[in-house]
Amino acid sequence: MTRRLRRLACAAACLALAGAGVAAESVVVGGRALGTNWSLRWVPGPGTPVPALVQREAAALLEAFEAELSAWRPDSTLNRLNAAPAGEWLPVSPRLAAIVAEALAVAELTGGAFDPTVEPLLGPWGHGPAARQGPPPSAAELERLRAAVDWRRLEVRADPPAVRRARAETRLDLSSPAKGRATDELAELARRLGASNHLAAVGGDLRAAGGGPAGAGWPVGIAAPGPGEPALARRVLLRTEALSTSGNDRNRAPVGPAGAGHLLDPRTGHPAESRLVAVSVRAATSQRASALATGLFVLGPDAGPARAEAAGILALFLERSHGGARTERATGPGWEPVQGSATRQP
Repeated sequence: MTRRLRRLACAAACLALAGAGVAAESVVVGGRALGTNWSLRWVPGPGTPVPALVQREAAALLEAFEAELSAWRPDSTLNRLNAAPAGEWLPVSPRLAAIVAEALAVAELTGGAFDPTVEPLLGPWGHGPAARQGPPPSAAELERLRAAVDWRRLEVRADPPAVRRARAETRLDLSSPAKGRATDELAELARRLGASNHLAAVGGDLRAAGGGPAGAGWPVGIAAPGPGEPALARRVLLRTEALSTSGNDRNRAPVGPAGAGHLLDPRTGHPAESRLVAVSVRAATSQRASALATGLFVLGPDAGPARAEAAGILALFLERSHGGARTERATGPGWEPVQGSATRQP
């Protein structure tokens, strides 16, 4: 364990968060998993756990996620599923079946803008274990790859839990809903250990419960897209809900002259590029919020807000005009900015 992680695990690293009234101190543990940073904060009180216990339990939970859902581990359940014979049901855990079921529901809701079978497109655009560099894929290659991407060729059942792919070339990428599900399970772990007032985070996915350090909710910051150290575009309060943000401005691969963002449009085969730079979604669970944020981002600055409004999705769309100025568009309540300091999304 590195010195930094040891400090997180063993020291009660406290973060005072400002808000209405007198703010309490929150304890935080964290580390790296699923290719990103994670953290778990809680306000200590009678019966709350010691940080070392939370660190140990959280690390074990996330290791189980890696073993099941990592695309980088050849022996993961996800990779076994992608290699299984087409047309056969592969038994999976209830967790994995639930992730696939949620992914298919969001794929239908977004008209395929979010698609859990997008994996064949990732490598040619410089992302994932099979990432390549250099020129972008040719039109002929993209046509062939797009033919392999279709969420309607994927089936899932809950009892007994299993997943089936209709074609051998259909391959799953569950990185977005898996991080969201991991955030949800970190939050459940905190509750189970006695930390009822908590904030869980895995990458850009957050899940809050309780009133936060000051009682009004957990103050969290949505980063403004752009180069350099991120500034805050908006500070909001979370209380018993999840918040996820997706964008294409930072994680870009060296493919093509301008680089390729990691959020791809399954319908075109190209990176999702528009004046839209980030989408944040509030929902009951991080698993759903994460998939919705990705799908709405891919839909773009016009169809995305229209879909969110029609479906009653609470979303915040950040756009960049031709002059470089940032504009915001929100659907639903709860996006009113609040003042003070905030926990940034990792």
